[in-house]
Amino acid sequence: MARPAPDVMTRPATATSGPAVTDTPTRGSAAGRRQSPADQRRRLLIPFVGPALILYTVLFVIPILAAVVISLHRWAGSGPMTWAGLDNYTTLVEDELFLQSLGNTLKLLFVVGGAIFVLSFALTLVLRDMAGRKIVRSVLFFPHLVNALVYGVLAGFVFNPDGLANAILRPLGVSTPQWLAQDNLFVLIMITMTWMTTGYYTTILMAGVDRIPPYFYEDAALAGANAWQRLRHVILPLTWDVFGVCAVLWTITSVKIFEIVWIFGGSSGNGIPPTKTWTAAVYTYATAFSGDSVPAFGAATASAILSLVLVTALVVLLRRVMRRDVIEF
Repeated sequence: MARPAPDVMTRPATATSGPAVTDTPTRGSAAGRRQSPADQRRRLLIPFVGPALILYTVLFVIPILAAVVISLHRWAGSGPMTWAGLDNYTTLVEDELFLQSLGNTLKLLFVVGGAIFVLSFALTLVLRDMAGRKIVRSVLFFPHLVNALVYGVLAGFVFNPDGLANAILRPLGVSTPQWLAQDNLFVLIMITMTWMTTGYYTTILMAGVDRIPPYFYEDAALAGANAWQRLRHVILPLTWDVFGVCAVLWTITSVKIFEIVWIFGGSSGNGIPPTKTWTAAVYTYATAFSGDSVPAFGAATASAILSLVLVTALVVLLRRVMRRDVIEF
């Protein structure tokens, strides 16, 4: 006779039985932890910013650090370097030619920069309501695209003693000046820089003005505001950030001006433009590659470092002076 199967269904569950398996994720599991937007941005920071940061470090940061080291030595560009400490910097501060070159750079920064922005704002006011302003904007921008060598050739054609300018002035009984003389040459360079660059900054400022909603101008017209009042109370406040960017761009550009001076200055007996036209960039180049037997790379690099410090200080000062609350519209 067969034995009956045990009744397993009647076995009670005990407290010692194994832990129950649930579908609830554990606290540390990836499924149970949601990433905040800040965490997601931090995860994307390295893949997106990392390559650019590495490239910037290799191409800019390391060369700047190497330039600082070279500026503390006397070096002819090859061979061993001799430690000089701060002698290169003290020599520059006492060098009248460097101070003159730095003064010319500051003239370009403030005088030419002031003329550029006055003309740019004036052209912006005139062109804002002009029919065909996009075509005029392109025409104004064109001089910025032309190579500086073209302006040097044009200056020789127009301003040489037998050039176009004197040919026009002589029949009028006007005494013909020596336009390309050393005393007048830097003024001519400043005028040319103003002509070359005004259209560029006018284009940027007009792009900022175009984004201002029309009802601001309508309210100003209803209030009877003239052109100056519109500029002061509407255009400047609403394009202040654009103006700040333009000021920083011009500050950086003015300290690096080189080719226009070299081209307009022509060449003297030693192949270098007249020293009255030198800027800080020209001084740096001429000091390094003047052909002098005295090691000059240390002094030239010190000049470049001082120019970098000047740009940095001016940019930081500009950003602090021009800091404003952002106006949203």
